[in-house]
Amino acid sequence: MALTAAVKEELSRLEVRKAPVRKAEVSAMLRFAGGLHIISGRIVIEAEVDLAATARRLRVAIAELYGHQSEIIVVSGGGLRRGNRYVVRVVRESEALARQTGLLDSRGRPVRGLPSVVVNGSMADVEAVWRGAFLAHGSLTEPGRSSSLEVTCPGPEAALALVGAARRLGIAAKAREVRGIDRVVIRDGDTIAALLTRMGAHQTLLTWEESRMRKEVRATANRLANFDDANLRRSAQAAVAAGARVDRALEILGEDVPDHLKYAGELRVAHKQASLDELGRLADPPMTKDAIAGRIRRLLAMADKRASDLGIPGTEANVTLEMLEE
Repeated sequence: MALTAAVKEELSRLEVRKAPVRKAEVSAMLRFAGGLHIISGRIVIEAEVDLAATARRLRVAIAELYGHQSEIIVVSGGGLRRGNRYVVRVVRESEALARQTGLLDSRGRPVRGLPSVVVNGSMADVEAVWRGAFLAHGSLTEPGRSSSLEVTCPGPEAALALVGAARRLGIAAKAREVRGIDRVVIRDGDTIAALLTRMGAHQTLLTWEESRMRKEVRATANRLANFDDANLRRSAQAAVAAGARVDRALEILGEDVPDHLKYAGELRVAHKQASLDELGRLADPPMTKDAIAGRIRRLLAMADKRASDLGIPGTEANVTLEMLEE
């Protein structure tokens, strides 16, 4: 999860000056990090995040934008959760903050998705929504075959709202429910890079792209190596099969084979796994690949014609299944 922490650290330090944009980010963070709770009959806002820098960013924004005080509670990791978690809690005037940030509508009912004023705001607001959602509950895996950028959502309405926000940015994201948990997922590498840019994680993007490039180069090299290995294996098998055919051709023709064809055939039999290029270089005097191939081809054709005339098995008779199997 090193990349996830790197993105969140960078986003937590990102300076945003415009108040509406900061408010959009706060609304998204509160919505995706926990939001409303009722404790002893009172509304309490609690947002749980995984980095201290994120908690401080949220606390400062709540104080500067809305004038409400909050506290940060450190929850020690245990069980499946490693590391500390940080809860930003607002107790006093929390209902007022909930209305101001769009967690409650005008009638005091909880908003299940995202406030319409945020979703339909400027492009900077929409970028802030994604930034806040990722800071609250996002993750980024290493680039590769299974790379992904995900945000865990508090419900299907919030997931659909986040997908809609991505669409406004020209980014394709999918909402999925996995084991009862709603998520918004992006798997395409170029799309992940575009979203990191829109959120403001430029330094982490460079690290992610560098790792992505290294893995692509390594994968390409492995594919080429496998391809070359397969080609060499097939060439060797073809050479062995050709050697078996030539051996049979020399047997069929006996003394009636021309010397130049016999010489090429004996080279093939003596060096059964050599390529045609290598056979040409072994010849004395050296021959081209086409010249050695032409002589062997004529030798086989002559032997197959003789075998047909005599009614005996041709040169293919010496080729076994083992020679053709990969």
